[in-house]
Amino acid sequence: MKGTVGELGEFGLIRELTSRLTSTPAVRLGPGDDAAVVAAPDRRVVASTDVLLEGRHFRRDWSTAYDVGRKAAAQNLADIAAMGAVPTALLLGLVVPADLPATWANELMDGLRDECQVAGAAVVGGDVVRGETITVAITALGDLRNHEPVTRAGARPGDVVAVTGWLGWSAAGHAVLSRGFRSPRAFVEAHRRPEPPYHAGPAAAGLGATAMTDVSDGLVADLGHIAAASKVRIDLSSASIDIPSQMSDIGQAVGVDPLQWVLNGGEDHAIVATFPSDVKLPARWKVIGEVRNPSALPQVTVDGAPWAKAGWDHFSDIEESAGS
Repeated sequence: MKGTVGELGEFGLIRELTSRLTSTPAVRLGPGDDAAVVAAPDRRVVASTDVLLEGRHFRRDWSTAYDVGRKAAAQNLADIAAMGAVPTALLLGLVVPADLPATWANELMDGLRDECQVAGAAVVGGDVVRGETITVAITALGDLRNHEPVTRAGARPGDVVAVTGWLGWSAAGHAVLSRGFRSPRAFVEAHRRPEPPYHAGPAAAGLGATAMTDVSDGLVADLGHIAAASKVRIDLSSASIDIPSQMSDIGQAVGVDPLQWVLNGGEDHAIVATFPSDVKLPARWKVIGEVRNPSALPQVTVDGAPWAKAGWDHFSDIEESAGS
């Protein structure tokens, strides 16, 4: 294998990348033709897309190419699961400079492939283009398996709010990395390589979830989308939210209340959903609040009080997660 993607050329790079892929029964035709063919037994396809830009969403001095691949796949596949669907396939659009080491591109593909395997999906194709800034564009597909999608618009007063997965770990890891440290390793790795609970999305749909989303922009911000779509108020109980002792230690070291990371931090891709109050939830789900009638505008409150503006906004002046 030649040293850079420029030396490999477009089609040589494509051959290198596709040679690393695996498949699943849902893939009827994989990479190599004008388009892939993926089975859609439900006759509906759930689709989501996202873009990661070097310097904005990842840094090569913080994350390996493999980490970036795992993260890029995870954040898109989590969107599929958050609709109550099962991930089936992923498409990659890759922009790279000609002098990028070919090993970096290969390791990125390894990360994408391995995260897809965790979710039960497969990379089925894509495109590569020369450009000055590394850009990873992902499209993920999923199958509802004859269930209705769980949207943001179904929460009802009286429902409970429950979450499964990590909250605040990625933000704590970002704080650690921002200060030049690499430990505690569990939090740094949570930032580099999130672990969404993919199976929890379809399972929640089966339990009767009324609304659902993954926590990508922050718990309050993402629940705010549910509150707005459902025209309700969501009240969170801070006493019901677990904060690990190590996260508290990090917060004390850097002068940050760890509750800020739990409520404001994104990129953990936990699954948060609303359920009828009589639903018996498995132990992996933690009830952290309830849905109420809106007192005025739909909003999210914490212990009954409004919470300060929080979460990730790509066009805000403050890049709270820049370089993540």
